[in-house]
Amino acid sequence: MSEEGQSSDKKSIRILSEGRRGVQELAKDCVAFANSTGGALLIGVEDNAKSPPKMQRIDDSQVEQLRKRIPQLTSNVAVEVRKITAENGGEFVELRVFGNRHSIASTSDGRYFIRVSDESRPLLPDELSRLMGEKTAYVWEAVISQRVPARRVDEVKQRKFLEMIRDSDRVSSFVKGKTDEEVLDHYLIIREGYVTNLGILWIGRRDDRTTLLYAPAIQCIKYDGLGRKTNKWLWDDFALNPLELIEAVWREVPDWRESHELQDGLFRTKVPHYDEVVVRELLANALVHRPYTQRGDIFLNLHPDRVEVHNPGLLPLGVTPRNILHATLRRNEHLAKVFYDLRLMEREGSGYDRMYEVLLSSGKPLPQVREGDDRVIVTVYKQIIKPAVLDFITKADQAFPMSQKERITLGLLAQHESLTAVDLCRLLELTAADDLRPWLGAFGQMGSPENPGPHQGYGVLC
Repeated sequence: MSEEGQSSDKKSIRILSEGRRGVQELAKDCVAFANSTGGALLIGVEDNAKSPPKMQRIDDSQVEQLRKRIPQLTSNVAVEVRKITAENGGEFVELRVFGNRHSIASTSDGRYFIRVSDESRPLLPDELSRLMGEKTAYVWEAVISQRVPARRVDEVKQRKFLEMIRDSDRVSSFVKGKTDEEVLDHYLIIREGYVTNLGILWIGRRDDRTTLLYAPAIQCIKYDGLGRKTNKWLWDDFALNPLELIEAVWREVPDWRESHELQDGLFRTKVPHYDEVVVRELLANALVHRPYTQRGDIFLNLHPDRVEVHNPGLLPLGVTPRNILHATLRRNEHLAKVFYDLRLMEREGSGYDRMYEVLLSSGKPLPQVREGDDRVIVTVYKQIIKPAVLDFITKADQAFPMSQKERITLGLLAQHESLTAVDLCRLLELTAADDLRPWLGAFGQMGSPENPGPHQGYGVLC
């Protein structure tokens, strides 16, 4: 059963006995889900429970009441209500809300809400116009804007795309077994015999991509210590699809191959200034999460101590620099699926957890994210602030297996030597101390006199 989050919420059975007040509360959540990407309300399942009580029964009249009242109390909200029997025999109501990609949902008395992480919050007046702009961005991929027939694509790019899909271990055998035309239709590359905007972006010809609003262009500019430009690389002729852009940026900028040399006994260890995983994640995030309805190039500004990635457009409404590590809202859902299936990015969130893991394991600072007036800027620093962390993480990996969350936590603890639960929550962008459990794993039992571990010398929590 789903946990509470961006697309799921649990409600006590008591809400059905609260009359009009209870249904109005449910209507608010339905509006919030509709204005995001949809979701489900599980009524009859307590917050900390995975199943309803065994003896719980739902009256059919309560289900029918929800079917009638939710549409009456909301506008532009589509729902499906059904009673479900759990494995333990208990009953609960699943109130499924469909995401509204074309219009803004509201309550019948004119209130607007949006889903942010695990809560439904009111929309401020100045956010309404931004939400309307987001709706346009969300449907951009599947639109047939140029009437390009399916036969007029770049055959080399199409063949490469199909080969990679069929070679991917993230694609089901059912999809791999489809014909070429069916695979392209499955990924919304081709619809009704025409190439979609997503299709033009990925397998279209250069002349069609040139006239696409707005195909991505990338500029990489190198600066010296005084802020003067010393070099520049451009990928702005629209000849490359997103995968080829990532490959070109990684291949053609020599600065990515520079590294630190650290003394390790009789040997020297090389640590790249910018790890390949981090650079590719930064580029994948910029390409997948930018609004393709807004003009603007992606800028990589290389400074002596850092790289800044400037991406046009703001973060999706509901995602902030404070919750970006845990946010799962994606602006271009179908493009994100292509990236995921081709192993170009992780599905959950935005890949920031992977960047956190790599940077912290190398003794480097966390990436910094800030939102400007018309862009999102991500800064990654190249310096190693604590060289000893590399050896420490290596020994920890050899001593016991760690999950990604545990590696991130251990990297933070190693850099700071000791942290309070409050500090750790702040660094991990968590809202409550209880949320630390999956991040701490078994660290609470490690390094004690009875169970010494490779992290001895580093305090876990003060």
